[in-house]
Amino acid sequence: MIDERSVDVEITWRTSSLTRALATCAGIALAVAVVTSQWQLIAFAAPMLGLLASIRWQPPPRAVLVHATPGVLRCFETERVTLTVRAENADLTIEPCAGMDIESDTRTTELTVSAQRWGRYPVRARCRVSARGGLLTGTGTVDAAELFVFPVAPPQVTPLPRTELLDRLGTHLTAYVGRGVEYGNIRAYVPGDQLRSVNWPVSARRGSLHVTERLSERAADVVVLVDTYDQPAGPATAATERTVRGAVQVVQTALRNGDRAGVVALGAQPRWLGADIGRRQFYRVLDAVLAAGADYEVTSGTLAPRAALPAGAIVIAFSTLLDTDFALALIELCRRGHVVVAVDVLSRAPFADDQDPLIHRMWAMQRSFMYRDMRTIGVDVVPWPDDQPLDQVMQLVPDHRRVGRP
Repeated sequence: MIDERSVDVEITWRTSSLTRALATCAGIALAVAVVTSQWQLIAFAAPMLGLLASIRWQPPPRAVLVHATPGVLRCFETERVTLTVRAENADLTIEPCAGMDIESDTRTTELTVSAQRWGRYPVRARCRVSARGGLLTGTGTVDAAELFVFPVAPPQVTPLPRTELLDRLGTHLTAYVGRGVEYGNIRAYVPGDQLRSVNWPVSARRGSLHVTERLSERAADVVVLVDTYDQPAGPATAATERTVRGAVQVVQTALRNGDRAGVVALGAQPRWLGADIGRRQFYRVLDAVLAAGADYEVTSGTLAPRAALPAGAIVIAFSTLLDTDFALALIELCRRGHVVVAVDVLSRAPFADDQDPLIHRMWAMQRSFMYRDMRTIGVDVVPWPDDQPLDQVMQLVPDHRRVGRP
């Protein structure tokens, strides 16, 4: 079912050009009549004065409604979508906002919209209406529909941090013996082993039954933490682009591998979406990142809610690491027992390049000290340079697996 949105437009009224013309002509005629004492000019101005006085008896203005079908549109970057916008009791004009392309004929209701960059774009409609017999004219602007443009993630597979995974069937190869397809070892037969695991060629050569051990393949729970706090102007603001794209790439890889994925956005309006599997979950995550739809949960505070992170979940955070509250949230997740990896999307100092070189050097040293302190607490921080893809950056995460087998 196509969603239709109806919005009541608030009209700002003013006198029309007809009213101003009538008032001007009547005023000039009356002034000339008084100066020249010609009563005929009063008879000339009387119909115009009567028309102006009839404004009280003219029909009142009717409500103006703008209908958009659908009211909420979702698409990816450079993708074109079509919607219908129409107005009741008014003339309609679509005003494109910055970054959005609109293709339509003059005064048509069929629109084709697209955008080159991800984000939230309102489709603004400007209405013009006449009332009181044409003596009043009004205009109003309203957001008839909303266009949510999702980012396109790179196709590269993003590796997960190497850590102990949950004992759940998945696609990640481990060093543990279990029900898998990869060869692990050959050992002597023990009563209770399944006959289908018997390696008959080896058993024939050694004269006793031997079985083939397989390595288990497990699944993971991945929760992406997105920094939505206000960033200072400059490189930190531009880093928001990489924050969203990195989060989408991690979720896309996790869902393709059969893992459960969720998202937590911390900032002025914290929101979260629980971990789940499937293609539909991918679009739910996109909605949660851009605050579209109503599938996500809204929370308060500066910490990630416990309900958003399953036990043993892997947390991958994308942030400029300039906000203290976000750093404290990462430390709290580490204390809960999660493996936390923070990707620093700020590739350079958040101030102008014309500063003294000593300032840039001090900034680099301060960031390295912060990386060391975070690793001491348990949060692994990896920088994301501009010239490297995310899949190569994630290879730098240390191995958190235990040595040996249980």
